[in-house]
Amino acid sequence: MSDDLTRGWSRRTEDVLRRAGWGPGRAVPTGTWESVLRERGGFVVHGAADAFLSEFGGLVTYGWPADSITTSSAIRFDPLQAAWQGERFAEASREAGTPLCPVGTADQGASLLGVSEDGVLHLVRKRAEPMGTSIDRALDRLVETQQTQSGLWSPGGSTQEHPFWRHFRAGHAGPDAGSRWPEETDRVLRAGGWFPGRAVATDTWESILLHTGEFEPHDAARRFLAEFGALAVPHRDPADSMPWVEFSLDPLAAMWDAEIIDDLAEQAGAELYPIGTRDRGNQYLAMAEDGAVYAGMDHVHLLAPTPDEALRRLTARVRPEAAP
Repeated sequence: MSDDLTRGWSRRTEDVLRRAGWGPGRAVPTGTWESVLRERGGFVVHGAADAFLSEFGGLVTYGWPADSITTSSAIRFDPLQAAWQGERFAEASREAGTPLCPVGTADQGASLLGVSEDGVLHLVRKRAEPMGTSIDRALDRLVETQQTQSGLWSPGGSTQEHPFWRHFRAGHAGPDAGSRWPEETDRVLRAGGWFPGRAVATDTWESILLHTGEFEPHDAARRFLAEFGALAVPHRDPADSMPWVEFSLDPLAAMWDAEIIDDLAEQAGAELYPIGTRDRGNQYLAMAEDGAVYAGMDHVHLLAPTPDEALRRLTARVRPEAAP
């Protein structure tokens, strides 16, 4: 860390941000986030939000050292955590008197973070609370809050039902579902945000993964993530109410685990690019150049030889009696 601070935050805040991957001049493309946010709530990424995400997007601050407090209150500058929450942000924007764009979460997702057009960071819970008069001061307050048992956080996390389950109950398979995969696979993917012809930008994922893990994207992974990136079946409690094993097609989950992916690739005998996780992060999902999908953490196994077959297996029920 430099001896002289050039920003308006504390030395501790700079230390936390640097450990999370921030550095002076950091600038990542925001196209992926913009694409998915438009799909899931009609969010408009205004200039202030774009500038914030370019500098801080993708970072997760666990504080230092990580412990039961800082881990449960981790700040995630990932705007897609607020996807499907358009109504919540519309209400928060009315209360704040200015349009808020999501930029992340804190407190295991119970607290959302939004930026106004004039660059003020807000904490969005039941109310929209400005965190400071500038981004730097707001980050100071977030980091300070993360270190303590603050009333701003509710360590139990959000109790609201994830929108996926609502979408699944209300949805149905498309007319051509049987020709590509089973009808239930189609229903699960549509509930997660997929639709025929979906094509989101992948530049954000590619840029961050190249910088943090030197992951070189190949065409098969790029095509897959453009169509299915950011889809997920979320976990819910109790575990025996889960019809499927939880999975998330978020490649940034592997941003600091290049050594693990390299080890899995060596075991598989193929170049692998991360595409997500399954089983609450206990296994990585990674794709070879020929489209084969592998899963593992300490040991690798071939999940499926093709992307569509991998999706069929990911959405196959493990508890037929569990009701979505």
